[in-house]
Formats: sequence, structure tokens, C-alpha cells
Amino acid sequence: MSLKIRIDDSAPPYEQVRAQISEQARSGALPVGYRLPTVRGLAESLGLAVNTVAKAYRALEGDGVIETRGRNGTFVAAAGSAAEREASSAAQAYAERVRRLGLGEDQALSAVRDALRAAYGED
Repeated sequence: MSLKIRIDDSAPPYEQVRAQISEQARSGALPVGYRLPTVRGLAESLGLAVNTVAKAYRALEGDGVIETRGRNGTFVAAAGSAAEREASSAAQAYAERVRRLGLGEDQALSAVRDALRAAYGED
């Protein structure tokens, strides 16, 4: 596992850790079942506070990317399918909501495109 924290980055360090581990898990660079370093160990190797890494791990666990197995450690979960199911569920809820609001398909898609551009930092 290779992580690089950039202090001059606009994203806070915990978000950089979260995003990099998430991307490596989704790309397969970190395979399902890969044992992650302990919070303390990763914090030391990155020169970060333990709470910073713990916050990133909590967010990753909430996203279904990793799972903690008590004293056995923290592992990459089978997140691809879980993430896809969650995205599909959110999309279905959105579609039902905009239909109830009386928006047309073009308006609904436009709102999604705007939201995705904002979330991914695209102009």
C-alpha cells in the first residue's frame, strides 16, 4: 500500500488517506482481504496524528470499503458490489423523488450532472 499525503493539498489529511485507500481498493491495487496497517502504525508511517487516520478508517468503514475484525485487524472489504448497491439505491430514491416533485427527465439529469461536477471538482 502506498499513500502520499500532501500538506499543501486543499483536502484535509484524513480525506487524502480515505480517498487514496478507497481508490486503491476499488482499482484492485489493494485486493479484497488485504490486511491494512493498524491505525497507529499507519499514522506513524505517514507522520499523522492517530486521530486523523482513525477518522479516515471510520469513514472507509462507513462506506463499506474496509471492515474491522476486532483484534484480528482491518481488512479491505468486498466494497465494489456494496458501493454499487448503495449507489443504485440512492439513484432509485432520487428518481422517485424528482418524479414526485414533477421534474422531467432532462431536468433531473441536469441536476445530477451539476451535482457530480461539484462533487468531483470539475468546471
